Amino acid sequence: MNITLSNRMHSFQPSIFSELSQYKKQKLSEGAPIIDLSIGSPDLAPPSFITKILAEEVLKGDQYGYSLTGTSEFNHAVSVFYKRNYQVNLTDQEVLLLMGSQDGLVHFPMIFANPGDVILVPDPGYTAYAAGIAMAGAKPYFMPLKKENQFLPDLSLIPTEVAEQAKIMILNFPGNPVPALASKEYFAEVVAFAKKHHIIVLHDFAYSELYYEGNKPVSFLSIDGAKDVGVEMSSFSKNYNMAGSRIGYLAGNKQIVQALNQLKSNLDYGVFLPVQKAAIRALEEGAEFCESSRKVYQERRDLLVSGLKEIGWEITKPDAGMFIWAEIPPGFTSLEFTYALIDRANVVVTPGHAFGSNGEGYVRIALVNDTDQLMKVISSVKSANIF
Repeated sequence: MNITLSNRMHSFQPSIFSELSQYKKQKLSEGAPIIDLSIGSPDLAPPSFITKILAEEVLKGDQYGYSLTGTSEFNHAVSVFYKRNYQVNLTDQEVLLLMGSQDGLVHFPMIFANPGDVILVPDPGYTAYAAGIAMAGAKPYFMPLKKENQFLPDLSLIPTEVAEQAKIMILNFPGNPVPALASKEYFAEVVAFAKKHHIIVLHDFAYSELYYEGNKPVSFLSIDGAKDVGVEMSSFSKNYNMAGSRIGYLAGNKQIVQALNQLKSNLDYGVFLPVQKAAIRALEEGAEFCESSRKVYQERRDLLVSGLKEIGWEITKPDAGMFIWAEIPPGFTSLEFTYALIDRANVVVTPGHAFGSNGEGYVRIALVNDTDQLMKVISSVKSANIF
């Protein structure tokens, strides 16, 4: 039988992540002591109050039916969390349960963009944005993230004709792969721009609890007028180490939230009820855990940045997020440098160009190993004589 794929599958070719995974497996089979800093999957466990409630709830026979959507308790917990943390008022109709933020990100463009419509997207940006745009048949307009602009999109550089055609603007602070932060003033500029050009703003807030030295990220919804134009999406994967549990939420403009609800009611039957209950507990009791988690990541950040600096690799220390966005030395492309680190130092990172053309010249380093492993990384990179 001759099996053919749809035209849209041309947008979903094997990625650099698959290529690196295969090369890593090859090196491991050869006995190389590989340390993988390429994938942003937390190596830490969720707090005990989350695992405890999961263990209790999965033993109850009445927890295995379809949840269909978020329970009223879940929506209320998100609303209380936003009021307490960001002084934002949300109704239950302004909150929507997601199977992790990735679920929302890839489906969002299909609701508001027709084939050929324009979506403003950061470059470099998280790869799920491209997947969602491709699914919708829309056209990305890439907003460069440049060091000279603190890695914030310069809205003044977006041509008027592009802005008038755009349906959605996607933002991500703290970001992946670039862990930049946006100020209230910048978000106010975004709100004004969105209102002027009638653009929906989607703020990906998946790393909201990962910040250092008091640099608490700004919620887009906390800006005057933000709910008129947009929504915010967050996740429990990174903030509470629940990556495999697949739960997140969308919050903000009621019409936008309910439009995604309409689509999702045709796609899935909701999130496992014990996972919802664990997420509720995380929102209610997670502040102390998040504080301790930030200390772990900050220790890793400080150790790695200072250690690599001592051997000649100057890296800007991020204020937030679980990644380091590291400029590479001259004489390499991002991909060449990535393979040099694997072959000569047994360390895997992600080349910046995997996130967009403006990521060339950088690599993304995930802080997903303990300090003992990071000390080995520093020693291995030093021995590789790359710097």
